[in-house]
Amino acid sequence: MAHFAKLDAENNVVKVHVVANSVITDDDGKEQESLGIDFLNKLHGVGWYKQTSYNGTFRKNYATIGGTYDADKDAFINPQPFPSWSLNATTCLWEPPTAHPDDWTKQYVWDVARLQWKVVTE
Repeated sequence: MAHFAKLDAENNVVKVHVVANSVITDDDGKEQESLGIDFLNKLHGVGWYKQTSYNGTFRKNYATIGGTYDADKDAFINPQPFPSWSLNATTCLWEPPTAHPDDWTKQYVWDVARLQWKVVTE
C-alpha cells in the first residue's frame, strides 16, 4: 500500500490516504507518485498531495496529521513535542536538549519543568 499526505495551503498535513500499489504502478511496473496524486484528485477533488513513506525511506519521516511538509527539505516534520526540543536539520526529527538514557530496562518520560528524562515509577 502507498500512503499520501493531503496538505493545506500552508503545507500542514490534514489527512493521510492509503492507495493500492496497483493504482500508482505504471505500465512498466514502476511506482509513480503522480498516478496516486491523479487518483486522489479524481476521488476527492483537487488538492495538494505528497507521497509519504511508512518506513521513512523517503521524505525523511512518515507524514502525521498536524505535522508539516517542508518543500525545501522535501521532508515531513512531525509536530514539536515540547518547546525545549529542537529540530535536527538533517533527520527532521525533534531532539531533546538531553539525550534519552541508554538504560532501556526502565521507562522514561520527558520532565518539562526540569528539562530532563525521569523514570516512570508506577
